[in-house]
Amino acid sequence: MITGILFAVGLLILVGGADVLVRGSVRLSVMAGVSPLVIGLTVVAFGTSAPELAVSVISAWNGEADIAVGNVVGSNILNLLLVLGLAAAIAPLAVPRRLLHFDVAVMIALSLALWWLAEDGRISGGDGLLLLACLTVYVVYTLHRDRRRPPAERETSRAAVVSRDGAAMAWSMSVMQVAAGLVMLTLGAHWMVEGAVSIAAALGVSKLIVGLTVVAVGTSLPELATSAVAAVRGERDIAVGNAVGSNIFNLLAVLGFSSLAAHDGLTVSPQVLAIHIPVMVAAALVCAPVFFTGGRISRGEGLLFLGYYAAYTAYLVMTATRNPLIAGYRVALLIAVLLTAVILLVSVVRELRTLK
Repeated sequence: MITGILFAVGLLILVGGADVLVRGSVRLSVMAGVSPLVIGLTVVAFGTSAPELAVSVISAWNGEADIAVGNVVGSNILNLLLVLGLAAAIAPLAVPRRLLHFDVAVMIALSLALWWLAEDGRISGGDGLLLLACLTVYVVYTLHRDRRRPPAERETSRAAVVSRDGAAMAWSMSVMQVAAGLVMLTLGAHWMVEGAVSIAAALGVSKLIVGLTVVAVGTSLPELATSAVAAVRGERDIAVGNAVGSNIFNLLAVLGFSSLAAHDGLTVSPQVLAIHIPVMVAAALVCAPVFFTGGRISRGEGLLFLGYYAAYTAYLVMTATRNPLIAGYRVALLIAVLLTAVILLVSVVRELRTLK
């Protein structure tokens, strides 16, 4: 009971801290004249991924590599299949052309790069420095690209905040929110990691499974809530940008800092390398044809994403419980994936013919 309470309180503080951090960060960005899509790709995405960062870094520092790596891989799968799927099921999501041409391509390339870096069963400190260098390049380029917008467009959003709160108050409140959010994240992550380790021991399941499920879902609640609310309010640039940006941030910043926090790099288990990273890569790859066809994620495609996340979760549960039907379930999943790939390929061919 004490373990459950510790985990729950840590989760609540973690999610609350992320919410406060996002609010403050968005206000700072609006004051700086950044566009909604870039806010979604960077500020909101980075802010909502702060729980993953806090949990994975603390786990790595404590020597819990399975939780650190499982949290990142599980969160990335969840962001694309559950977060985008739910948001699209609420309201079809338009995909901006620049997101498809650059940011989705970056996400796919980084997912493949992680697979390559982890081939030797370890993400070293050197790998972490490389990931952080790529993060710096990505953020600088994204902000530079956004500066091409007309100055009048950037000033409109900033003027609304200034007129409501006053310039001095807007800046000071934003900074205080960011600081308070970071403190809450650190405290909540510490309690949540301790609770997760105890839960794994009590249930007799591996820490990897706990990281891929309970911890990944818990740390991804800010992304889930942010994208769902953004879809309801019609802020679809933020809904899509948040999910894609969060995955980029997880791969670059969370794994980068976590590998440095670990005493000898992050150990990647054979199970993660053989099953879960390929699932993450497949989820990233499927975004390209889905986003390309019609430049949107339809409700049907959103429901397809949700279905695949449910299937993946069922696989994790069957693996944890050593269900004797797991072999047949793997075959059924493989057939479903192949059928989906054929359908998506046909859709892309039709779209290309239409463009011609």
